[in-house]
Amino acid sequence: MTPKHFIFLLFYFVGISLYSQAEPLSEKAIISVITCGPGTELYSSFGHSAFRVQDSEKGIDWIYNYGTFNFNTPNFYGKFARGKLLYSLSKQRFANFLYAYELENRWVKEQLLDISAQDKNEIFSFLENNYKPQNRDYKYDFLLENCSTKIPEVLSAALGNDIVYVNYLQDQNYTFRDLIQQKLVRNSWSSFGIDLALGAVIDREAAYQEYMFLPDYVFAQLENTLLNEKPLVERERTILDYQLQNRGGFFTSSPMFWFGLLFLFTATITFIDYRNKVRSKVMDIILFLLTGLTGCLIVFLWFFTDHTATALNLNVFWAFPLNLVPLYYLLRGDRLPNWGIPYLICLLIFLAITVLIWILGIQLFSPILAIILATLGLRYGFLLYHNRKIVTGTK
Repeated sequence: MTPKHFIFLLFYFVGISLYSQAEPLSEKAIISVITCGPGTELYSSFGHSAFRVQDSEKGIDWIYNYGTFNFNTPNFYGKFARGKLLYSLSKQRFANFLYAYELENRWVKEQLLDISAQDKNEIFSFLENNYKPQNRDYKYDFLLENCSTKIPEVLSAALGNDIVYVNYLQDQNYTFRDLIQQKLVRNSWSSFGIDLALGAVIDREAAYQEYMFLPDYVFAQLENTLLNEKPLVERERTILDYQLQNRGGFFTSSPMFWFGLLFLFTATITFIDYRNKVRSKVMDIILFLLTGLTGCLIVFLWFFTDHTATALNLNVFWAFPLNLVPLYYLLRGDRLPNWGIPYLICLLIFLAITVLIWILGIQLFSPILAIILATLGLRYGFLLYHNRKIVTGTK
């Protein structure tokens, strides 16, 4: 290699290196954390967090958002259901970002960080490096790795041991389920679905750092965070000041209303069946089909996905997947096979185990489950009585 070629290659690789690094911010740059209020849909119920980088001298006003994903991903819904969907860091103009929240009437607050020019450039360089195509994707996890947990993760990575997250939650001992339900209307399909799909793993007490999987707690924690023994947040300001709309809805559209109707319907049909010494096939088909399909969904989320929060889901004791097996016999005739009576006894025992799990706090269930357990217990008890009568030949 000639000296001329060597010098050319040297300047080439130095140029590539310089080009790959973010151009330093000016002294007027501002870095802040944006927190957005909840929306009316389930996916937006918990709010949102992002970084904002402003530099008037360089014409920069960007949002770095770790909460985006690509709808055009091959097998999108399959990956989403199995917990294999990759989320990405995106970068967009702040005005465009804000416009979406203005349309949805969601509040937006900003915390301006009191950090040195060097620290600003450390964070900016980290975000720019993370935004590269080979770095921007990450494996999303609702509790452990999301747009909110990325805020302290980035700050710690960029600022090192100089940043200290002070424990301001010493008198609180919430579990992950408590924290999730704080953001939901209790008698809603969203709340019921969350309690149904998520397992006992979220019923452990969360450490104060783990509260930051929710944007509101990131906001509160940053107010109690030190950098070089000084408050990290210089000041905060409200950019959009919308109030959260009432998400309660009508009682007649709530799960408590519909499961209450199911209980009354089941009790009425069961009483008529008992008086007439018959069994209503439709009633049993509905209950066994619903509990069987629900149980299959729980097993799928527990064993066949990467979702960490759906593991050890003890709802499977009442939403029993094997309830799909008796459907064949319930459709055909008046009685179950010889194993029908022991099977019904097992189902009643499983309902009792569910109540015991609830009382002991091993897993907390939706309050609406009390209605469901009463419905199933009533019908299983009647079926046990009815099948015993058939077996013994008594009336």
